[in-house]
Amino acid sequence: MLTTLFLLVFKFAHSQSRFEQQTQIDRFQLSKEKRPVLILIDFQKAFDDSTYWGHRNNPDAESNAAKLLAAWRKLNLPIIHIRHCSKNSKGRFGKESPGNQFKDILQPLAGEPIVEKNVNSAFIGTDLKSRLESMKAEQIVITGLTTDHCVSTTTRMSGNYGFETYLVSDATATFDKRGFDGKIYPAEVVHETELAIVHDGWFATVATTKQILSKLE
Repeated sequence: MLTTLFLLVFKFAHSQSRFEQQTQIDRFQLSKEKRPVLILIDFQKAFDDSTYWGHRNNPDAESNAAKLLAAWRKLNLPIIHIRHCSKNSKGRFGKESPGNQFKDILQPLAGEPIVEKNVNSAFIGTDLKSRLESMKAEQIVITGLTTDHCVSTTTRMSGNYGFETYLVSDATATFDKRGFDGKIYPAEVVHETELAIVHDGWFATVATTKQILSKLE
């Protein structure tokens, strides 16, 4: 009994020290001098169909991403827009569908690169990695839709490729999800859980729009 209690106390203390240590480590090294690349993933009109997608969290994701986009443009920092193109050209994200278009608030300007993908990761089947390497990119700032699909997958691969990656918590969003057992997981829970996994797994540093912008001043 005492041995079990000791092990539980030790495990809790060890867990606490890990989290305390992690919060003391300064992972937030974003710098405009390093010319961070802003990546905007799948901000497309297909996601506006609430009848199909259901409840969504963070309705301010697009406006926050727009603030970042404006700041990047003002400072002439590199920007890459990602567009999902379904293999079915008439699908929700198909090139022949209105949903394929970027949302009005986040329309690319002439000359801003657009990378088109047809799977979750923006690195698979595209030239994104080679583009970033040709830019000599060190720091990547990621926004987009949805948190647990294309945003998470791209963020993880970015971290695995060795880029110093930042995921903007309030410039991404997701929808309710149904589990294998039929249980519905609210969008807020899915979003926060995914952010925690990405951050605690050291794929990226999760930060807010305000924190990112403060580093560009």
